[in-house]
Amino acid sequence: MLPPIPSDWRSLLKEETRKPYYRVLDAFLEDELANGQTILPPRKDIFSALASTSYERIRVLLVGQDPYPTPGHAHGLCFSVQSTIRPLPLSLRNVFRELYDDAGCQIPNNGCLESWARQGVLLLNTVLTVRAYKSNSHQGHGWEQFTDRIIELVAAKETRVVFVLWGREAQKKQKLITQPYHTVVECAHPSPLSARKFFGCRCFSQINRALEAAELKPIEWQIPDI
Repeated sequence: MLPPIPSDWRSLLKEETRKPYYRVLDAFLEDELANGQTILPPRKDIFSALASTSYERIRVLLVGQDPYPTPGHAHGLCFSVQSTIRPLPLSLRNVFRELYDDAGCQIPNNGCLESWARQGVLLLNTVLTVRAYKSNSHQGHGWEQFTDRIIELVAAKETRVVFVLWGREAQKKQKLITQPYHTVVECAHPSPLSARKFFGCRCFSQINRALEAAELKPIEWQIPDI
């Protein structure tokens, strides 16, 4: 079931894919399919975050939870949806509202965040698959160990990375970020349940200030219309 690791990451994750838990994860996903379940995102998109952002280019790591469970929405980048999806998920609409208030970005006509990924923003869910219509259904089956390793690898980079942790679940990953030259930006999750605390966090300008302080190019947050 699991597709090959994208080439830019293959050598970094080779040992991880040989561990028993990874084989158990693969077998679990095969069983889901055998039992008639729909797995999201499609197989070709499971590692889209890694395929879209090479290790060398990473400047920002945004931690999500698991993919959108609505068929057609998820395509492997956390918080992002396929460009044709309307209406946008509420969490993403809240992200765009804060982008407008913080960075002056116009609200785009689509929710595809690939332009961020191409600039070095790794859009990483901690669980990379989900059963259709059932949020959190693939938690606890091995993905967390795999994505923790990715976070550790990013934290081992010798140049500054800004780690963006929205909400309590993402903030648990701070323990993996031990190098003092990195920056961690924490705030509430943009979910409607916590959006009141998310609004006004000014996280996007914080990220760019941290990058510029390390003489790194800031992110152009404006999502292009299609």
